Amino acid sequence: MPSKLFSSISMRDLILSNRVVVAPMCQYSAQDGNAQDWHLMHLGQLCTGGPGLVIAEATGVSPAARITPQCLGLYSDANEAAITRVIDFCRQLGTGQIGVQLAHAGRKASTGAPSSGRQAIGPDEADGWQTVAPSAVPYDVDWNVPLALNDAGLAEVKGQFVAAAQRAARAGYAVAEVHAAHGYLLHQFLSPIANQRNDGYGGDLDGRMRFPLEVFAAVRAVWPGDRPLGIRVSATDWVDGGWTVEETIAFARELDAMDCDFIDVSSGGMDPRQDIPLGPGYQVHLAEQVGKEVRMPTMAVGMITTGRQAEDIVAQGRADMVALARGMLFDPHWTWRAAEELGVEIPYPPQYARSRPSAWPQAFTSAAAVK
Repeated sequence: MPSKLFSSISMRDLILSNRVVVAPMCQYSAQDGNAQDWHLMHLGQLCTGGPGLVIAEATGVSPAARITPQCLGLYSDANEAAITRVIDFCRQLGTGQIGVQLAHAGRKASTGAPSSGRQAIGPDEADGWQTVAPSAVPYDVDWNVPLALNDAGLAEVKGQFVAAAQRAARAGYAVAEVHAAHGYLLHQFLSPIANQRNDGYGGDLDGRMRFPLEVFAAVRAVWPGDRPLGIRVSATDWVDGGWTVEETIAFARELDAMDCDFIDVSSGGMDPRQDIPLGPGYQVHLAEQVGKEVRMPTMAVGMITTGRQAEDIVAQGRADMVALARGMLFDPHWTWRAAEELGVEIPYPPQYARSRPSAWPQAFTSAAAVK
């Protein structure tokens, strides 16, 4: 039976050769938001590994939108030039598409990298800055108290998303994903844990959805019409009184009506009290629930580790695509291994073609092949 995982999927004018996606993974290796040689190597090796789509790490729409001082940004000409070099290289590889995740960290910004403890960096410290959020509620004890965004601040942030999207389009990204998950700014507006406003951007579900929907609409208006634009969401906060799956479905329906091209369904990140029942494919049921209520394709992510597991998720209609993060860091050629597991032939870069297991017997018996 043909593999569903390794079948193509179309979104607008883009055709992905398969349904394996590399999820965004922060590398904490940028300088002033600029991609470095590390990003050329990192994203290049992921693109050569065979997935249909590689989504680059969370990319700050302003200096203050970054999680850490070492995070990628797309707010300056230098940022744009640096990432264009990487995208141009990846596109030459010809084995997959590359996308951007447009992000604002909100109250979870101005921190150190995980390797240094992920501690908050105060606005008066070197490399620190004033964080912003829907309300002046910190993420946790010892974290910075954010500044609640006023109308001017909301307009500024929206404009930053628009400008970053325009830069991303010029740089050559084939896909864009708006980051509204993992406790970052747009998720903060959605969740009553972080959003305690009493104006039109808070309160009931319609109020809490208002700013994320406005940002998405503004980005869609400037993002090229032939390229897909999707969104990443946390389907639940895993905390009593937080954002819920039912609210996620309502949000997804609004996005569906706005011609959102896909929804990447993750969870958590809003509150350190979260209680997540970890296990293989622990978030797949969330993508499945959302997918039943919308027309747009869904993406499942979270402890998807084998080709057979990924195949079953897609073949059973639980999600249209599967995304891997840490598994791809551990094995950038995971897609090749999944194809071998499922008995599927997929293209290899010509430089690596002789590494395909099916080519080994000929390689080891041909004198010409081993010279």
